[in-house]
Amino acid sequence: MSDDHVLSGPGNQTRRALLAGAGAVGAALVLSACGGGDDSGGTTSAPTSGGPGATAGDAEGGDRQGAASIARTADIPVGGGVIYAAQGVVITQPRPGEFKGFSPICTHQNCPVSNIDGGTINCTCHGSRFSITDGSVKQGPATKPLPAKEIKVQGDHISLA
Repeated sequence: MSDDHVLSGPGNQTRRALLAGAGAVGAALVLSACGGGDDSGGTTSAPTSGGPGATAGDAEGGDRQGAASIARTADIPVGGGVIYAAQGVVITQPRPGEFKGFSPICTHQNCPVSNIDGGTINCTCHGSRFSITDGSVKQGPATKPLPAKEIKVQGDHISLA
């Protein structure tokens, strides 16, 4: 067997074919991340099925005066949060029923924040961590807090104010 062949399952496949397949899967994941998602904690919003001209708020019974619902209150974990990059906001729930909005862009070198864990909004570009309560810097190199974003909670829907 040559170095270009790997025994896999019921037949032989070349490493080149396996790598091409892995690359195709990776490309599909990247492209799907650019597409729409649902409001179940993802970072993008999907088209609604509410008919022509409907907004996400219309389809889900949210604010009908212009602001589309970004999330439901149940989507945001207590002591954590969710990053909605496509909508340009991080929504946190530091204490039950208390919702906060912040910019999803790190103040250190404008990298997007990447996750929320242990009570902090984290930027993995250089390790900065920000409080889910007020956006203050908990760990540098960032020296400025995440800017607050105005959000509005109506019933169980959260939208940008």
